[in-house]
Amino acid sequence: MMSLPSKVDVLVVGFGPVGAAAASLLGGHGVRALVIDRSPELLTHPRAIALDNEALRILQLCGLPEGAFPTLAIPYVRMHSPYCGEFARINTGGSIDGHPKLVTFFQPDLERALRAKVSSHAPVDTALGVELTGLAEREGAVFATLKHADGSTATVEAAYVIGADGAGSAVRRLIGLDFQGHTYAEDWLIVDAKHVPRPIDHVEFLCHPRRPTPHMVAPGGRERWEFMLRPGESREEAASDDGVLRLLSRWGRPEEMEIERKAVYRFHARTADAFHRGRVFLAGDAAHITPPFVGQGLVAGLRDAANLCWKLAWVLRHGASPSILDSYDTERRPHARKMIALAQWMGRLVMPGNAATAVMTHGLMRLLRLVPPLRARLEELGLKPRHRFTRGLFVRGRTRSRLVRGDVLPQGWLRGDDGSVRLSDDVFGPSLTLLGFGPDAGARLDAAVRAAFTAAGGRVVQLRHRGQRLHRADHGDSWEDLHGALTPGAAPFGWAAIVRPDRTVLHDGPVSEVNRLVRETLRLLGTPRAAEAAPTP
Repeated sequence: MMSLPSKVDVLVVGFGPVGAAAASLLGGHGVRALVIDRSPELLTHPRAIALDNEALRILQLCGLPEGAFPTLAIPYVRMHSPYCGEFARINTGGSIDGHPKLVTFFQPDLERALRAKVSSHAPVDTALGVELTGLAEREGAVFATLKHADGSTATVEAAYVIGADGAGSAVRRLIGLDFQGHTYAEDWLIVDAKHVPRPIDHVEFLCHPRRPTPHMVAPGGRERWEFMLRPGESREEAASDDGVLRLLSRWGRPEEMEIERKAVYRFHARTADAFHRGRVFLAGDAAHITPPFVGQGLVAGLRDAANLCWKLAWVLRHGASPSILDSYDTERRPHARKMIALAQWMGRLVMPGNAATAVMTHGLMRLLRLVPPLRARLEELGLKPRHRFTRGLFVRGRTRSRLVRGDVLPQGWLRGDDGSVRLSDDVFGPSLTLLGFGPDAGARLDAAVRAAFTAAGGRVVQLRHRGQRLHRADHGDSWEDLHGALTPGAAPFGWAAIVRPDRTVLHDGPVSEVNRLVRETLRLLGTPRAAEAAPTP
């Protein structure tokens, strides 16, 4: 039995991919954290299977570069009807913000990579085989009762708690939050197999009303099928060896395949009625469960971790006001609900119920593809809700740049003075970043404003368009935008923006007004030195 620290900044409950991502982000910010999980070892069977470019970018923030774990880029997703043929196709080839639009992966590979990254952060401790049994908030802290596998207990004091402990979250139950929504009535048999004789290279939804079947390829020679069970079919019959072989016979000789996993599930569409209560926060499946039809379940959990962890770090490490933590629920819960609604809509296409419904819905979708603007929207990810906030931790208002406050800054490839080429998120690091598009915004900061911004975890980076040699920063942190994703792609020459560590645009305006932009940012964050940066009356 390992000894546990008696006091930490953040206790993370759950060491799945969301909890591990949160622990890695906190560790990267220098936050003292303890992450626990009741399972004594990593679960080795596959569960989640898809990640989009947003998720890969968040994993990049966690310290996992491309190639840190095996992935397989998906060129397209097709939806096929027995009555109307291919009625929809989504183009997922290519990249956005430096990452493939869609990949599949093997979850144990991702979890191993994340846990290895967590172990590299000295401020983070891990404890496996430890279960949370109680929470009590008092005297400006949370006291967690933890039980070891041998039955002994310990109490850990934490400033904050993150519950990333899955759909059956003990954290959510202990803080008394409801989990609203519904469970689908249908049972689904999930089969993962290797060495499939006739492999595919994409994702497909076979939308037959009698047996809807999502089917996809994954790294390591794997493929996954999700078979909806018919009324009257028992779970035991479907998951039996004979039942699985019968279902897979369409794709070759099942006896030649290696069945890696088979399990029966019911899908859920639920959200907690709040994502935090007091000093306790929910993330991932503990906060929301998304049906799998758009592959956004784990992605949504990673968005939670990226949004929450930097805010906790700024409160704990940089003296920001604890009130900024309220923006986690304000920003994340509406988007999580939109993704669930999209998954439910997709589920109605996948599961038409009967032949008449299939002909009507699939036929309508096929007709809509004949209208060029609608076809483009359907095929180029136009239906996916953008992770852009209308309320939250950013300065309200719009400017004449293409930047949108509350939206994510694009990512591009940058070249430094030494010739090194890096993705922009790696250049910015885990900081609150003041960007100068063209001119050096830092050169225009008053000394008091610069000192207050630095004390608040800020840094300054100059972005030059390719080949620009004038107006270079005197103190480094000057980079060329090789492909114009940021300058002039995001903002015009002579502009400035302040970007949060999760890459959300917090404030922007002309570089001539950079002192005002920084002052307003510091006031918004409630940093203790904001008053020092105020202009002299």
